[in-house]
Amino acid sequence: MTITKYFPKKISLSTLIIFAFTSCQPNTTNEQTIESLLSQMTIAEKVGQITQIDHRFLDDHSDITDYSIGSLLSGGGSHPKENTLKAWVDLYNGYQEKALASRLGIPLIYGIDAVHGHNNVKGATIFPHNIGLGATGNADIVRLVSEATSSEVAATGINWTFAPCIATPQDYRWGRTYEGFSSDPNLVLKLGVAAVEGYQSANKKNQRKVIACAKHFIGDGNTVFGTGIKNLVDRGNTIMTRETLKETLIPAYQAAVDAGVQTVMASYNSWNGVKCHGSKELLTDILKEEMGFEGFIISDWQGIDEIPGDYKSDIVTSINAGMDMVMVSGEGEPYKKFMALLTEAIEEELIPMSRIDDAVARILKVKLEVGLFDEPLMDYEYLSEIGSKKHREIARDAVRQSVVVLKNESILPLSDSTKEVRWSKIVVAGKGADNLGMQCGGWTIEWQGGQGDITEGTTILEGLVENAPPGIEIIHDPRANKVKGDVAVIIIGEDPYTEFFGDRDSLNLNKEDLQVIENAKAQGMKVVVLLTSGRPMNIANHIDNWDAFAAIWLPGTEGAGISDVLYGRYNPTGRLSFPWPVQAEEGTSSSSLIYDMGEGLSYE
Repeated sequence: MTITKYFPKKISLSTLIIFAFTSCQPNTTNEQTIESLLSQMTIAEKVGQITQIDHRFLDDHSDITDYSIGSLLSGGGSHPKENTLKAWVDLYNGYQEKALASRLGIPLIYGIDAVHGHNNVKGATIFPHNIGLGATGNADIVRLVSEATSSEVAATGINWTFAPCIATPQDYRWGRTYEGFSSDPNLVLKLGVAAVEGYQSANKKNQRKVIACAKHFIGDGNTVFGTGIKNLVDRGNTIMTRETLKETLIPAYQAAVDAGVQTVMASYNSWNGVKCHGSKELLTDILKEEMGFEGFIISDWQGIDEIPGDYKSDIVTSINAGMDMVMVSGEGEPYKKFMALLTEAIEEELIPMSRIDDAVARILKVKLEVGLFDEPLMDYEYLSEIGSKKHREIARDAVRQSVVVLKNESILPLSDSTKEVRWSKIVVAGKGADNLGMQCGGWTIEWQGGQGDITEGTTILEGLVENAPPGIEIIHDPRANKVKGDVAVIIIGEDPYTEFFGDRDSLNLNKEDLQVIENAKAQGMKVVVLLTSGRPMNIANHIDNWDAFAAIWLPGTEGAGISDVLYGRYNPTGRLSFPWPVQAEEGTSSSSLIYDMGEGLSYE
């Protein structure tokens, strides 16, 4: 490797010395490299390493160089002006070159919310959200999904995904329920470890590593209804003793730490009235000291802003609590204001230099371990991995494993290997039938997701048409009121949402969806209802009128996986990873269930 390959022509003597020190001395340890860098860094450079900004809110790209910015991110919907694969690589390299031009040439670490595939990128493979992966119960498929996601992320140069979420959602009114694998901490632990291992496994072809991030530490899925935003759930208060915390929620994080997860994201919620972003007990005493976490802690989007007090006190409280990198974002408080106030706090000794050095050392450690100092830039060599046939096949397999058939009055499968055709004329209806955006859900291309053809993929209707056995006629009648068939497959469910925008006080089904089902029944058709949702919904008052019912969650771009199950080419194996209450708003606390965790039908 030559210096000129990775570093711009204008470079300081000190950078060359450090580069030679880190790259040409085979016995040099990361610890020695970190000590060398820390000894040369100014307060301003240390502050820069602690700062993370969404690239959309940079005042000027030169600020990366001038302020020695340590990290950028692309939050939900944050992408290049032209959302093309080449543009992503160019975006990353352009920013990285600015970082390498700083006095010490410390590379950026670039983060992204790749939570079910490289989901900000048009053309990427979009996998089922975690609630669907939880229904597979299969650590192997979760590992494969995470590996494929990591490969697609790395192909664009990006080296850090804010995943997996290892929450254990309890209240289904929470808009982030679908980000959790299960309400069962044991299943969350098993699948969370598989995800960490998958994300952080270097692809055999593309050896660039991607850093995983266990989130959100801790209790985000356990908040009390009424304590969150708009008196709902998200970012509310989790009331739990330290002993219960260690018995129920800590084990999944401990397992992630033991599996080598390199970053942990603090949670928006409070724990017994104290914001997690400002809790030294959580971030330092428990996570770093008791659990032995040696990576670095990142705040959530403007997460420190919610700590009581003014902005300067928020900074002091969070850094002293153990926060290592702050996702300032730049959308709210200006990042230059953050850096100025953090510098003031250091100079006024409100934050000990030892705490700052610890934070920077942890950040540098991860950058060294991921190989950023050796391979900071990316070419276009691996872009073909994004949305590849191999990855889409993995996604299709994950989809069919995630389908949970919960009722079947001898309707499914729609075709049978012992007969040429079971049902010759199938009507496909419902707003989710031919709607890629709806089946992908939130965190897809845009933060809140979208409707229709938002990216490349196969809708459920397209999958049913393309894979129909000989002798079966598929007719698309969105409202099931014009054409009569033998069976109507009706795809209903939730419109896309993300975070607190998905908080609900009612989980009733949409009236328009119910009308489509009534239309089909009025014509004498058998009905198969497929529910696209990020959580259990209120079906108890309706399911008696349905001949078959399956929860298909948020399957992503590979809708053909649904056809595999409906046509009997895959015997359904999906099982509920959450209990399904009669009244869905009661969540896991309900004593009246229509289906219990672990339930699901197969065809045999």
